[in-house]
Amino acid sequence: MRVVRIALVLAAVAAAPACVMAGARVVATTADLAALARAIAGEPIEGEPAPGEPVAVDTVETIVPAGVDAEAFEPRPGDIEKLRHADIIVRIGLGYDYWLDRLLAQAGNRRVTRGGDGYVDGSAGIALLEVRGESVVNEGGHSHGAANPHYWLDPQNAVIITGGIAEALIGLTPAAREAIVSRRARFLAALAARMAGWRERAAAFAGAKLIAYHDSWPYFARRFRLDLIDFIEPKPGVAASPAHLARLVAAGRAQGVRAVLHEPYEPAQTARFVAARLGVPMVVLAPSVGSMPGTGDYLGLIDANVTALAKTLGEGAR
Repeated sequence: MRVVRIALVLAAVAAAPACVMAGARVVATTADLAALARAIAGEPIEGEPAPGEPVAVDTVETIVPAGVDAEAFEPRPGDIEKLRHADIIVRIGLGYDYWLDRLLAQAGNRRVTRGGDGYVDGSAGIALLEVRGESVVNEGGHSHGAANPHYWLDPQNAVIITGGIAEALIGLTPAAREAIVSRRARFLAALAARMAGWRERAAAFAGAKLIAYHDSWPYFARRFRLDLIDFIEPKPGVAASPAHLARLVAAGRAQGVRAVLHEPYEPAQTARFVAARLGVPMVVLAPSVGSMPGTGDYLGLIDANVTALAKTLGEGAR
């Protein structure tokens, strides 16, 4: 398993002789991956870093700005320059950031191309949902790949994602290996503590039936035992027809749907319509770091979403 392999690599590299090298330049396709890279490479998590602890990165840059829909993102010329000087690239994969392959070809930086020492696909080792086994296509501005790509919204997957990032960082900056291992351990301890609290809060609305605008929430729903019965978009990026909405409302009434989930950058009119017809609230959740107030880091992202649902669906809302 990839988790075991990562653990062995980290242990082996901790015993290797260190060499002095400047911090890495990390480029992440999304703010979520950038936040996880920062969490284990240089910025404080749940307190200040240890005195004199080396920082593994010089910069962590993001291609898709926070709060922008990465599936409909149009790259800019400056993004090629970022990749040209990157030591590590961290991507979502699964067709979500399909546009990256063209940018990497234009940048010509072999270190961060597929198979290079600085290439990290965050989806490696994840237990994927909606596995389709098909090539990436683009419909209506949204990409569709081998599986649902929104795996970072299950906080337990951050264990695997940060393992892949740490492996690449240690390979590039072995002088910082102890700091990277230590900081990742501190991040995972903070994550585990928060996870216990999130599970306790989510127990109040476990099993709640929901409709979502976009297919962003299956991993989050699996982790916190929610029941997503359907989506307003019949396909990602495709507007709902009146017939689809009628079927959706009928199914929602029959199954006792308790809320409609919505993303802040999607058009809200249709979600409000469905929620009104069902007589349930529309809950705006943050799909990525920085997409809503209070979601400036990864732990804050998950906390904000659990809090929003607890306020709407928790015991006090019954």
